Amino acid sequence: MKILVLGAAGMVGRKLTERLARDGELGGKPISEMTLYDVVEPTPPKETPFSVRCETGDLPAAGETDRLVAGKPDVIFHLAAIVSGEAELDFEKGDRINLDGTRNLYESIRKAGNAPRVVFTSSIAVYGAPFPDAIPDDFHLTPLTSYGMQKAIGELLLSDYTRKGFFDGVAIRLPTICVRPGKPNKAASGFFSNIIREPLVGEPAVLPVADDVRHWHASPRSAVGFLIHAATIDGEAIGPRRAIAMPGVSVTVGEQIEALRRAAGDKAVALIRREPDDLILSVVAGWPRNFEPRRALDLGFRTDASFDDIIQVHIEDELGGRIA
Repeated sequence: MKILVLGAAGMVGRKLTERLARDGELGGKPISEMTLYDVVEPTPPKETPFSVRCETGDLPAAGETDRLVAGKPDVIFHLAAIVSGEAELDFEKGDRINLDGTRNLYESIRKAGNAPRVVFTSSIAVYGAPFPDAIPDDFHLTPLTSYGMQKAIGELLLSDYTRKGFFDGVAIRLPTICVRPGKPNKAASGFFSNIIREPLVGEPAVLPVADDVRHWHASPRSAVGFLIHAATIDGEAIGPRRAIAMPGVSVTVGEQIEALRRAAGDKAVALIRREPDDLILSVVAGWPRNFEPRRALDLGFRTDASFDDIIQVHIEDELGGRIA
């Protein structure tokens, strides 16, 4: 089996490739080769039972996606995108990468003619307020950000290309991934991770929203599980509605902070500094807060049981099981 991972240098892409290297197979089929691609050079897993090639490039550039799919991969993980805050601040860049890059990829796959499984990472940003208490699977798409619009169009194109038989696509609407390791990025949702990650290692963090802001989360470990399951699930079981809202944990910022207190004590919580940010406040106001992901659960997708578990995953996977 040949696998292509676009956006492989990102946090989720890196964890996905590590998981694939560790497993050595996907859906019971041994992996023969894997290509990792991003705008910066991806880091290959240290040990793999198959060949790994790392490439860099500009996804929307002319001919780039033709080149990437020329080897006719069996599974393509499309994680490549610029994040929500950056897409909102730079409309042209967001459209070029998130929209044009995706359309180019789909067209290149169509022309290659081998109909692979394509897993597209969409987002809960495809939804827009006003919301019910919990968003059902049949809730309409009315994105209120450019990023959400770009992801929604990617979903629609994926469904149509799948209907036409050009490939077998699955779009997974990811919750906000928390706790993200590494340094803060330009995602408007980054503070959800920052207020946990930094205090766990004894560093200060800034909270730009109120404690009563509620949001939908999943751990990086769960996100990788979603991708693996989406790559191997029976397409007939999914049916014609190819975009699926993933399960997650709905908590307020205040509940996040209390989970941090249970994990690391009052000293960690005291490192959080409240600095309201009007731009982030306006973006967050249009985000969904809670879901009823019955389709995903019926199809076998699984996630964390609580935000305490999400923090524990970060401690185990990033901090060696120890905190400051």
